[in-house]
Amino acid sequence: MKSTLKKLLPFAVVGVISGATTVGAIQYFGHGTNNGDQSYFTTSAPTASFAGMNTGAAGDDFVKAAKTTVPAVVTIKNYQNKTSSRASEQDLFDFFFGDPFGGGRGQQRQKQQQQAPDNMPSGMGSGVIISPDGYIISNNHVVAGANKLEVVLSNKKSYIATLVGTDPNTDISLLKIEEKGLPYLNFANSDNIEVGQWVLAVGNPLGLNSTVTAGIVSAKGRGIGILGSQGKAANPIESFIQTDAAINPGNSGGALVNTNGDLIGINSAIQSTTGYYQGYGFAIPSNLARKIIEDIKKFGIVQRGFLGVQSLDLSDDQQVAMYNQKFKTNLKSGSGIYVTGFGDNSGAEDAGLKKGDVITKIDNYDISDFADLSMSIGSKRPGDKVQVTYSRNGKEGTTNVTLRDQKGGTSTRTKADLSVTEKLGAEFQSLDDRTKAYYGLTSGIMAKNVIEGSEIAKAGIVEGYIITEINGKPVNSQKDVETLLNKFSGTGQIKYMDDYGRNYQRGFKMP
Repeated sequence: MKSTLKKLLPFAVVGVISGATTVGAIQYFGHGTNNGDQSYFTTSAPTASFAGMNTGAAGDDFVKAAKTTVPAVVTIKNYQNKTSSRASEQDLFDFFFGDPFGGGRGQQRQKQQQQAPDNMPSGMGSGVIISPDGYIISNNHVVAGANKLEVVLSNKKSYIATLVGTDPNTDISLLKIEEKGLPYLNFANSDNIEVGQWVLAVGNPLGLNSTVTAGIVSAKGRGIGILGSQGKAANPIESFIQTDAAINPGNSGGALVNTNGDLIGINSAIQSTTGYYQGYGFAIPSNLARKIIEDIKKFGIVQRGFLGVQSLDLSDDQQVAMYNQKFKTNLKSGSGIYVTGFGDNSGAEDAGLKKGDVITKIDNYDISDFADLSMSIGSKRPGDKVQVTYSRNGKEGTTNVTLRDQKGGTSTRTKADLSVTEKLGAEFQSLDDRTKAYYGLTSGIMAKNVIEGSEIAKAGIVEGYIITEINGKPVNSQKDVETLLNKFSGTGQIKYMDDYGRNYQRGFKMP
């Protein structure tokens, strides 16, 4: 397998590097400079066709927008420990030919092994300066796993950045450099953009700094399944702006602007059959991005409101067919969100919604698919009220729902309000006797739902690894973790075991 990969790698690496445009990651391969970002890709895109436009009339606007935007777009270099969390050669082979271990666990095992030079970044992306005092917005996947982040301005001046916060659910991150009087971009209202309007994408694709490309808004409200399937998002919000402005690896985290040079989106993903640009680029809407960074700056964490419904996207023919087959129903594909059930402490259920209702509007915003629902609710905070319009037995009704957080609360929280496990970025499951006997353990807990970039992840722990001790004391339950670290601050010590039974001891920082 490895020999086959070595033969393929010189031919495949360019396509692979071009293909990674949001989580997943571009590696440093061979001796060349690393010009990739860590980035998402999806496959099986249709052939794009471009609308004819009068380019001459837009020329002056492009020049003005480019002059405004280029100085405010930066390069972000992601440096990681020698033992990198990025994909290994085996992961590349798995990408082309499948995971021999199944379920992605082979990739998790291999991700601990890749060696990266100390003086070279593991990946590169872009960012946008959004205030004169040095706040920079980018993608979560651009900064994920970093132990050092370097920001390089368009004038080549370099800074070491502080990571203020991240949100895998929207793929947004916020950084800060210590400087004043910086050029920056203003946020535009992304709700006002129109399909067909001109836009510019500005970033640093494939190592080509300060690159400007032009295109149009091809569609709005696109959900392409990247954040949940290839990222680490537990509750992804996808309502991308689709554009045919050329976006390639390195553009991630860069600016999508209108012809005034105002920020309407953060470039995040491409859709491609080859890994190269094929006319399908995706950007996070500026309204959503702005809400996320405002939360991070004010509260230290993202404030996320939930409707509290389990749902079926009626616009997805395949989902509807599978639901009908499983539950012996006869639902018809169409528009809207079908309520299949409710979560615990559901605000929607308390407001009178019932199973079988079809949600058609949130406030005055039409809900045709899950991307619409995701955007309309995901941009709200716990305690916010929304008016839900629904169809029940062919009749339209409305009700006001108070949104809640995942624990049922209706007030905002800060980092100080988080539980120990929330701060660490994982959940922990007690071991059964069979597992203990297999590994010869008398204590231990298994890591679950490990959040990318969390303190637990930085210590090298991935899903399924077994933690045996924290700060020199054995742990047998999530409650033990909460008790041991309840009032602890600073650097702690953790012992854990990987899938093969190999033991490790690492430090971690308690937030």
